[in-house]
Amino acid sequence: MKKALFLIAACCLMLGACAQNKNQNTQAKENNNMKKTLIVYFSATGTTKAAAQRLAKEHNADLFEIVPEQPYTAADLDWRDKQSRSTVEMNDKTSRPAIKGRCENIADYDVVWIGFPVWWYTAPTIVNTFIEAHDLSGKTINVFATSGGSGVSGSYNDLKKAYPQYNWGESRLVN
Repeated sequence: MKKALFLIAACCLMLGACAQNKNQNTQAKENNNMKKTLIVYFSATGTTKAAAQRLAKEHNADLFEIVPEQPYTAADLDWRDKQSRSTVEMNDKTSRPAIKGRCENIADYDVVWIGFPVWWYTAPTIVNTFIEAHDLSGKTINVFATSGGSGVSGSYNDLKKAYPQYNWGESRLVN
């Protein structure tokens, strides 16, 4: 009889602990979901746009597209041409291609994902244009990238080094 009472008491304690742990996990998920998230992306060919849309759905987030004032043509994106626009921009680390518009409500967001295609092993300089035009203080900035062959870590580290005043979170390659 004592063994049965002991087993019942032990089961009750375990069930109570499991219920409390489940409530804590649920509350943590709810708190994370309460953070307002923005997916910012630059897409030259549509690949990064598709990845941004998937990420926005995953995080129940809003989208903002970085749109160049002067759209990129196929010739502009020809990385084999040393005179192509993208090659010239990427060879000049101070290049800041103009963008259309601003994200006027950036202050409303807690988490900002910034996405782009990897160019020359880093973020296109138009991404710097966006970052420098917006105050990202107090936000967690995550990075996602698309690439045909290189990873995202170089781009992520370059951005962290260029903007150490910001809180950098995670990075993902999303092909």
